[in-house]
Amino acid sequence: MVLMSKTAKRRWSRELDSEVDGLAFSTKGPILLHGYDPPAGGKWVDDVIPGKLGAFDRTTGERLWLVPCEVGYGRGFGAGIVSDEHVIVVGPSASGHRIVRQSLTDGELLDTENVPPFDHCVVNAACILLSTGRTVACYDSLTLIENWTYGREGERYHDVTIVEGRSFVVFSGDKGYGVLEINTATGDFVRILVQPTQKPIRDLCGTAGVLMYLGSELENLLPAARSSELTTSIALHKDMGARDTQSLVALDLKRAGDLRWFDVLETSPADDLPDISITADRGKLYLARRAMLVARDAVTGRNLGDWAVPGLDEKVGFSVADGAGLLGEETRVSLYELPA
Repeated sequence: MVLMSKTAKRRWSRELDSEVDGLAFSTKGPILLHGYDPPAGGKWVDDVIPGKLGAFDRTTGERLWLVPCEVGYGRGFGAGIVSDEHVIVVGPSASGHRIVRQSLTDGELLDTENVPPFDHCVVNAACILLSTGRTVACYDSLTLIENWTYGREGERYHDVTIVEGRSFVVFSGDKGYGVLEINTATGDFVRILVQPTQKPIRDLCGTAGVLMYLGSELENLLPAARSSELTTSIALHKDMGARDTQSLVALDLKRAGDLRWFDVLETSPADDLPDISITADRGKLYLARRAMLVARDAVTGRNLGDWAVPGLDEKVGFSVADGAGLLGEETRVSLYELPA
């Protein structure tokens, strides 16, 4: 059966006065957009441009409130709704990196806490994970108090994610990249799911007991019994390249992190690769590739449908929740229906 692609149905779209640099979208509550006003000529003296945070009605796109935000535009960003009353924004400020807690009702500033500079962040209802390169730090989402810091000599830390309450981190050493699990409550090391022998790993996400990421050259990952699958996939790929230069990997978290499925996305030279990103929600994986969005069953890898999404190839941020896709472009935000 061949599934025909179509254009995703747009629920609404809104042009903005400011430039978007981050968004937050969950199963309930408003849509949150973080933005900034670029200086004249695109040049500024300070390291951080002042930011602003706005809430928009998820049904209509109507602006509910817009307020200045302690977190500005610069290195590292994260945001999320952590309760019916609070939103968390994490990133650079004029006084170093901060966690900021604001009212979900009107954006009122409630609390701030200093944090170390970071590159990757995930905001969860229970906690906030930050990857600083040398450590992974966890903060309580309501008190903003540091729960723990994790780090081991010889390791560097990259993408972080929380899947069903469990914390996973991309890390690297002398021989390559891998994935490990940390106890979310205590910060204790749990296990290594992927040995650090891989090419760079990115876009870690998960749902339905499956952890997924983008990698390449998977011969060091696959068990011997499945190596022929990789060879065949590369040989039959339309690009006719010699190796997988971009692949999608799914690990079964219910079976000790065993490989569930994989798919070779690209065999073209690395310099010619399109921008590919992934996100997951409610048992489905969504893969964005140029202006196309593909939905797949997270457990089986089965294709569920694909859509052309206008503006996806110019995205600043993209998130999926409850069958809807939120797309942030430079000065526009749109909500699309994703019926899969």
